[in-house]
Amino acid sequence: MEKKIMLGNEAIARGAWEAGVKVSSAYPGTPSTEISESLVQYKADIYAEWAPNEKVATEVASGASISGVRSMCCMKHVGVNVAADPLYTMSYIGVNGGMVLVAADDPGLYSSQNEQDSRSVGRAAHVPVIEPSDSQEAKDFMKYAFELSEKYDTPVILRTTTRLSHSQGLVTLEDRVVPEDKPYERNIKKHVMMPAMAKQRHLHVEQRELDMSADGASMPINRVEMNDKKIGVITCGIEYQYVKEVLPNASVLKLGLVNPLPKQMILDFAAQVEELYVIEELDPVIEEQVRSWGIACHGKDLLTVQGEYSANLLRKAILHEELDLETPADVPARPPILCPGCPHRSVYSVLKKLNIHAAGDIGCYTLGAVAPLNVVDTTICMGASISSLHGMEKAKGKEYVKNWVAVIGDSTFLHTGVNSLMNMVYNQATGTVMILDNSTTGMTGHQDHAATGKTLQGDPTYAIDIYNLVKAMGIEHVVEVNAFDIKKLEEVVKEETARDEISVIITKSPCVLLKGNVFPNKCVPIPEKCKKCGMCLRPGCPALTKKEDGTIAIDETMCNGCGLCKNVCPFGAIETVEK
Repeated sequence: MEKKIMLGNEAIARGAWEAGVKVSSAYPGTPSTEISESLVQYKADIYAEWAPNEKVATEVASGASISGVRSMCCMKHVGVNVAADPLYTMSYIGVNGGMVLVAADDPGLYSSQNEQDSRSVGRAAHVPVIEPSDSQEAKDFMKYAFELSEKYDTPVILRTTTRLSHSQGLVTLEDRVVPEDKPYERNIKKHVMMPAMAKQRHLHVEQRELDMSADGASMPINRVEMNDKKIGVITCGIEYQYVKEVLPNASVLKLGLVNPLPKQMILDFAAQVEELYVIEELDPVIEEQVRSWGIACHGKDLLTVQGEYSANLLRKAILHEELDLETPADVPARPPILCPGCPHRSVYSVLKKLNIHAAGDIGCYTLGAVAPLNVVDTTICMGASISSLHGMEKAKGKEYVKNWVAVIGDSTFLHTGVNSLMNMVYNQATGTVMILDNSTTGMTGHQDHAATGKTLQGDPTYAIDIYNLVKAMGIEHVVEVNAFDIKKLEEVVKEETARDEISVIITKSPCVLLKGNVFPNKCVPIPEKCKKCGMCLRPGCPALTKKEDGTIAIDETMCNGCGLCKNVCPFGAIETVEK
């Protein structure tokens, strides 16, 4: 048995391969993205794809499961919201081949617009949730999830978190074992969720949860580590590591199955310890159920419901230790910014000049909300830029939205924006939508999508033409423009926002960090022409700085030669030269 150091996400992919998975569908979202990217190495055995959104990914996995093979879908926690429609119903339908949905939560909001707990979704959907605590368990629990799925006739959620997904651990590798495909049998009472069938399947769901709760004590993913009985801790996931570090002598009930909870196992454990703690990140999912059974415990009365936990946090909250930590260096705050050469910066510099508000969306372009661009006014969820602009127009009228645009990326437009734009057309709206097409899914690390012409597995495919897709909706005014042609872009924005109908502007400029996207030039200042007006600094490119004498300097190691600073300089004090 070979051993290898693996990210949690890599281990999840390995577990899927060892479990005999044949189909995987996903939409990229941090911290889940590397799971699908790691599956590519097993392309001879597993068909893996990027879907346009998480709902589609879940439906693809559902179809594969019903046909009789093991399948999976992967997403971050907010993607589970998008997947909820098929997930809640698949809970009733159950499975044929095993089906696992990997939900990657983000405690601490490292890369998300909100902080959710997917265990709560599992409870609401009546779907079992299991949670590993290290890379080895990530692989092993993935395999066990398929066993549970097929034994109890249910999809299973494997919950991970940012810390687990992106930390490394030693993993023992094993061979792939592929179960025989389950034969498909037509069964409308099980597979067609009309009201009469759903009522009967609900009874199955109820019994399934009772059975899993009763069987919890015998499941290898739940275990009791009985030590000093003065302190007992119920915990799960990555928090188990912190508990073992801070309270090495405490008795611990480590739960792998976090929904449904093994009630009798918890009752028995609680009866043996003097003081009980429930240590879980985010919502008090376990704690509230434990308290509802009449068991006294500490949990959120001592610990926060927001953000990540840590060993130091437990030391302070439980042991009341005053930590002698070094005072962090007093350094300036460094908020995230758009990269040098990013086409979004060029777009936002034009919008700011024209004093136009932007209804924003999920992606790199959200950074247009902060100084010095200060253009994006709203960010809600995928596709909401277009829908919220539509709502503004219906609330305030056509003239109001002539000072607004909706901004959305190419991947996000195909994810959910298509539906929102369709709604604008159908309901005779007025407004300008800007699709910032940078030829990739940028913020999650440059994944392909339906308009890039390449699949997850690297195969060439038909690339959806966004321009023609938009035209097919019946929108007359659709304009493509280079994001860095700011003179043309300014003319187009003025013209389109003045219309009393829908218009779409597509800025086609690839992400500066895409492989193969090489800028041949770099920008250099001409100090003798500089008037110290600061116009070139307004777009906020980090390659530019002001010198003590008021002229500007350009860091040639950062400059990508996009020419934006040259284009906004009114005095010709910046030129582009060949690298």
